[in-house]
Order: sequence, then C-alpha cells, then structure tokens
Amino acid sequence: MSERDGAGDADGVDDWSLPEDLEAVQTALIEWYEGDHRDFPWRRTDDPYAILVSEVMSQQTQLDRVVEAWEEFLERWPTTADLAAADRADVVGFWTSHSLGYNNRAKYLHESAGQIEAEYDGTFPETPDELQELMGVGPYTANAVASFAFNNGDAVVDTNVKRVTYRAFSLPDDDSAFEAGANDLMPEGESRVWNNAIMELGGVACTQTPRCDEVGCPWREWCDAYASGDFTAPDVPTQPSFEGSRRQFRGRVIGTLREYDELELDTLGHRIRVDYAPEGEYGREWLTGLLSDLESDGLVDLERSDADDELVARLQR
Repeated sequence: MSERDGAGDADGVDDWSLPEDLEAVQTALIEWYEGDHRDFPWRRTDDPYAILVSEVMSQQTQLDRVVEAWEEFLERWPTTADLAAADRADVVGFWTSHSLGYNNRAKYLHESAGQIEAEYDGTFPETPDELQELMGVGPYTANAVASFAFNNGDAVVDTNVKRVTYRAFSLPDDDSAFEAGANDLMPEGESRVWNNAIMELGGVACTQTPRCDEVGCPWREWCDAYASGDFTAPDVPTQPSFEGSRRQFRGRVIGTLREYDELELDTLGHRIRVDYAPEGEYGREWLTGLLSDLESDGLVDLERSDADDELVARLQR
C-alpha cells in the first residue's frame, strides 16, 4: 500500500484518506473495466430514455433479469413519445407481468415521458439537477442518467460503491463520507466510464464474499481490506421477501384488474389470494387498505356501485 494524503472532512465525519498515487488508482480501474466487463445492452447506448428505463427497472430487480424486460419495453415503446401516448394501464400491466417491483415506478416513468414531450419538446435535460424535475426521478437516478447518457454526472454512490470504498480506502460508514470520497476518486470528466467501472468492481470482484484474486481486482495493491484480510462491509438493509408481501399483492391486483377491468371487493379478494375471507385477517379491511394505497398512487379507482352500494375497484386510465 502507498502512503495516504488526507482527503478532508465530510460534514463532521472523521478524516478519511485516498491513495497518494490517485491517478494510478484511476487508471488501473478504468483499464480493468475496459478490458473486460459484463455486456449489458444499456451499456452500449447513450440514449437517455433507454438508460432511464434501465435505471428504473434495476431498482429492485437483478440485472440479468432486467435485460429481457428492458428489450421488450423498448421494442413496445421505443421513444418517450411512444410511451407518453400509451395507455398507463398497459404500462403498469407490463411492469406487473415482468415482476419489476413497485407499480408506481411504471406510473412515474409514463408521466416523465409525458413531461419530456410536453415540457422539453422531446429532448432530455442533461444535468442531474434538471433531470430531478422529472416525475419519480430522484438524485441517484438523475445522476446515473446524466453520467451514462451525457458523461455529465457526479460519482454514483450505490451499495456496490459503498462496499468498495469502505473496504479499499476505509471510508467511514456514513453517506456524506461515501459521497465525498466517491467524488474525490472519480477523474474529472469521466463519469460515464468511471461510474460503470466502480459499480462493476463491486458487482463482480468486491462482492459480499470478495473474489479479489479470482477476477484480478485492479485495486489489490492499494486496498486496506486486501492487506488486512478484514473484508467487513457496511450494513445493507435486507430486501424484504417478495413472496407474501404487500408488493406481491399490489401486483396481483393490477394484473387482475387488467384482465377483468373492474371487480367488486370480495370478487377481487378471492381472485388474488386463496385464503381471502371477507371478515378474516386477509379480508375486506386488508384489501381496502391495499386498494387505498394503489388509489393514492394514481393506479386504481375505488368507489361504490350504483346498483348495490358495493365497493368496486378499477384501473385508472
């Protein structure tokens, strides 16, 4: 390992440090990435729409599973104009059928496409701050799109980047330290290749069980964890199980209403779970709460029928 230079203090966080030979660290990672990396299709484009779709899909789904859904989505709606003109229920239905996580992300993606067409004349904004004006686009996604589409972003800080920088350079387990450290590591004007490279490092080499020698990690000579053998990593929240979750049943509601258009409460309940009992634990009260959440997200309408005053659920269109 080389001697370290202090890198400053991040909002009260104890000083952390980066290698003295930072340029060598940067070059090693970029050359490693460019020599060989996983060939995801969104890495072969700088189309901001295609990249936005990949980022939203990847938020709760393994990347290998995203590929097929991403390709099918773009084949069906190849531009923001196509997506903006689509029936939102069809977009949400696609999301549900591909098990891509919370359906409101499909809704926001649809609405952001409408914004691009109506407010930006079909042209994407190019900076992280501007991209955050789009519906449902937060700081991480905005920065990723700015980086990968326009080479105009800051360092991306995801779980992989936190794990890599924590192990390699002993950054404190603190969000402000990770953000500051990641930006100090990144070579100026290289956000596209750098962010891809450091996330790849965390995805294939500096995994929960590290594979340093097996994949030839380019940072072994500078890495604190490699030198000490202590591969402790920051705590990462565990993704709740999908099976039996509210997220699973939200998806079932959307899928069922796409098929039947509208259904009375008890009919819907029996179609989405075998143990539905109107007065039971998973009965009308449970289902009404689920539908109310979907109504708040702008995905479902819930109202009483004129004929028999029964609650009826239907997709918003």
